[in-house]
Amino acid sequence: MAMILRNMSKAECLEMLEGAHYGHLACCSEGQPYLVPTYFAFKARVAYSFSMPGRKVEWMRQNPNVCLQVEEWPSKGSWKSVVVNGRFQELPDDDTWHEERLHAFSLLEKHLNWWEIGSLKPNEVPPARAPTHLFYGIYLNDVSGRIATQSE
Repeated sequence: MAMILRNMSKAECLEMLEGAHYGHLACCSEGQPYLVPTYFAFKARVAYSFSMPGRKVEWMRQNPNVCLQVEEWPSKGSWKSVVVNGRFQELPDDDTWHEERLHAFSLLEKHLNWWEIGSLKPNEVPPARAPTHLFYGIYLNDVSGRIATQSE
């Protein structure tokens, strides 16, 4: 069987992102890439997420250009993949970001265990004065996707 590969439309990509809740987030510091699993909620061109302080957050603060990849395997031999190139924005609990932070929380809390990956930090303890967690958004700059299916 041959594989048929096609590009997804922007609308198809956005629809897939709105239905997805798990993906891989890539960031980069001084030429070194870093890729981590992440839970997120996507709405209105923003992927909202939650994290504990650590390498990922430090790197995204240094270089806010990030990439989010989501995939589905609807059946044996077929797949869909969407890649978002975007910009990291921390959502602190202050006057500027308070409403958007609440919006992020309201979207994330609809899904069980949305906080698990972001809250687990084996062998790492943040400094006592550091916040224990943070919300952030990945603001979409562009998106692309592909679908592969088997031909009969």
